[in-house]
Amino acid sequence: MNFSDMTMIATAAFGLEGVVGAELKRLGMQDVKGEIGGARFTGSAADAYLCNLRLRCADRVLIVLKEKECRTFEELFQFVKSFEWEEVLPVDAKINVSGKCARSQLMSVRDCQAITKKAIIERLKEKTRRSLFPETGVAYPIEIALHGDVARLTLDTSGDALNRRGYRTWNGEAPLRETLAATLVELSTWRPGMRLHDPCCGTGTLLIEAAFRLSHRAPGLTRHFAMEQFAFFPKEDCAFIKKQCQEDFELHRVSGISGSDIDPEALKLAQRHVNQAGLSGRIELTNIPLQQLQLEGEPGVFLCNPPYGERLSDRKSCEKLYAEMGKLLKRHPGWSLCAIASDPMFERAFGRKADKKRRLYNGRLECEFMIYK
Repeated sequence: MNFSDMTMIATAAFGLEGVVGAELKRLGMQDVKGEIGGARFTGSAADAYLCNLRLRCADRVLIVLKEKECRTFEELFQFVKSFEWEEVLPVDAKINVSGKCARSQLMSVRDCQAITKKAIIERLKEKTRRSLFPETGVAYPIEIALHGDVARLTLDTSGDALNRRGYRTWNGEAPLRETLAATLVELSTWRPGMRLHDPCCGTGTLLIEAAFRLSHRAPGLTRHFAMEQFAFFPKEDCAFIKKQCQEDFELHRVSGISGSDIDPEALKLAQRHVNQAGLSGRIELTNIPLQQLQLEGEPGVFLCNPPYGERLSDRKSCEKLYAEMGKLLKRHPGWSLCAIASDPMFERAFGRKADKKRRLYNGRLECEFMIYK
C-alpha cells in the first residue's frame, strides 16, 4: 500500500461537511470533495496526522482502504480478503472491526463484522504462512461500512473522536461537543480582533474553542491518536509537524473573550476547563444573570448555546430566557447575537426573525443556528 498517496475521509456531523471541506482546503489538502458524512481528500500518512492535530470541526480521520459493491456475504468476504492486509497489519496486530449498514441488502452489522475479520485472518494466513495470530499488539480500528450495497473498508487514524481535546473533564447537564462548538465559532459573525461574549457560557466550551482559533492553537495538540502506534507511522515527519503546531500557538493573542452564567457551579467547571486548556487568565468569567448583563466598551458578538427546554416543564422558562436575549441585544447597540436552539418558538420569544439561519444537529437533535445582526 502506498502510504504517501491515500484517499481519506474527514468525517463530520450531518450538515457540517462543507465546513470540514473548507478546513481541509485551508490545511492544503488535495482533491477535497464533500460527501454525506464528511469530506474526502488525498494525502500521506503525515497529512493524516496534521489533520488529526488541526481539524476543529471534524469527528475522525479515516483512511479508505478499499470500496466495492457487495450484495452477498460471499462477495463481502472476497472483497475484504482481496485487500493487501499484510502490508498494513503486523502479525501481532489487534484487529478491532466495527461496522454499520444503511439501506443495504446485508443489514446484519454483526455478521458483516464477523465476515470481515474472518477474511482478514484468512488473507494473513495465506500471505504470512502463519496459523496463529495472538492479537497482543497495537490495536488497528477497522470499519466495514455498507451504504446502498457499496462496501467501504476504512482504518481509523484518530482513535478517540476528535472532539476529545483533553481539556474537558466534566460536561455539566447539557454538554456541547467541542467540534460543534468550534463550528458555531466558525459560522458566527465573530472574527479574530472582535470582542466575544457568551451570556450562557455553562462550562465554557464555546469560549475555549474561540480562544483556540484566536491563538492558532491546534485542538489536538495535547492528545494522542491511534495512528501514532501504527507500523507505518512516519515518526520524524510527524514530530516536525507537532513541533510546528506548538510554535504556532500564541497565547498572548487571546483577549476580548468573556462569558457569564447564572450558575456558579457551572462557572467553577468553566474555570477548570479554561485552566486545563492552557488559557489561564485569558478568559474572563462572571457570575451574573443574563437579565442584568450590561457590557461597556467596543461592540462585539454574543455567541451562545442557551437551554433548549426539551421538557415541557422547562419550556416556559426557556422562552422567557429567549425574550431576555432579545432585550440583551437591544441594550447593546452595534452588537450581533448568534445562538443555537431546537425550539421552533425561539424567534417569536426573541422578538424578531433571525437575519440568517442554518440547520445543524446537536447530537441527534435538530437545531437552528440563528444570527441576529
